[in-house]
Amino acid sequence: MSDDNEAIYQDFKESVNMAPKELEEWLETDESKSVGDSSDGESTGHQSGRRIVEIKKKRKAELDDDYGHMKKVNQYVARHLKQPPKKEDKKTSRWRYSLMNWGHDPLKSS
Repeated sequence: MSDDNEAIYQDFKESVNMAPKELEEWLETDESKSVGDSSDGESTGHQSGRRIVEIKKKRKAELDDDYGHMKKVNQYVARHLKQPPKKEDKKTSRWRYSLMNWGHDPLKSS
C-alpha cells in the first residue's frame, strides 16, 4: 500500500463515523432521501452512502479500487464540517442529513 493510500485510509476511518448497519438504516429514511443533488432520482450523497457501506465491509487488502472514492468522502466531510448551519437546529438540519449520507454524523462524539 502506498503512503498516499495509507493516509486516505486513515482519514476515511476518521471521516466515516457511522457503522455500516447504522448507515444502511439511515439511507432507508425519508430524511436521507430528502437531501442532495439528484439528476437520476438518487442523490450523489445517497449513492456515496451505499458505496461507503460496501467499502466499510471490505478488508483493507480488498480496497484497491476504492481509494478514489474514499478520498472524495474525506474531502466532502472536511469541507461540509466547516459550513454548519447558523440558525437552524443542527439535529434536524439538511447539513447534518447530507453529512450522514456520506457516513459522518456530526453530532456523534469522537
